[in-house]
Amino acid sequence: MIGTFGGTFDPVHIGHLRTALEVYEALGLAELRLVPLGRAVHRAQPRFPAALRLEMLEAAVADQPGFVVDRREIDADQPSYTVHTLKSLRRELGDEVSLCLVLGRDAFAAFHTWREPERILKLAHLVVMERPGEPLFMEGPLEALAEGRITALPGDLAKSPAGRILFQPVSQLEISSSDIRRRLDAGLSVRWLVPEVVWALLKRHSP
Repeated sequence: MIGTFGGTFDPVHIGHLRTALEVYEALGLAELRLVPLGRAVHRAQPRFPAALRLEMLEAAVADQPGFVVDRREIDADQPSYTVHTLKSLRRELGDEVSLCLVLGRDAFAAFHTWREPERILKLAHLVVMERPGEPLFMEGPLEALAEGRITALPGDLAKSPAGRILFQPVSQLEISSSDIRRRLDAGLSVRWLVPEVVWALLKRHSP
């Protein structure tokens, strides 16, 4: 199975990396693609330029086997929609490979509002990272999308290319990119909130 985990990574931090590693191990993924956002659609554009976000992410995962930084959204000359990214991945990987889209609980809560959510489920499984013991309440359009798709067994994802939804417990580290940016603006250290190589890059590029 191949996983894909997108985000602004503005900047990448320990919370991103620890949860990504836990999903990678729990699902027995052959590879996890980390896909930094190119051009945002429904939110402010990232603070750090694409080249620096890419450099920080590549440095952060350079020594982690199975982690691959995928720059297709940054290189694309269009806004970043998940459905476009998955279509691109499918063209590369073929139709038979089990492909897992890894996303957070808050993102999944709004999944029914994304562009072509039904098409996304035909292209990939959803792996929703959640805090243990706090199941997500679903209703309305989201409940309809999820009906008949939920599984509690990671092994079920390997049996088909796409279409299942798995809720995967992960460690919840109270770290956010927005808090890191606020600390940087205040002249505070963000050491040990980000990998050492990312901390070095942030210091080098800070005004």
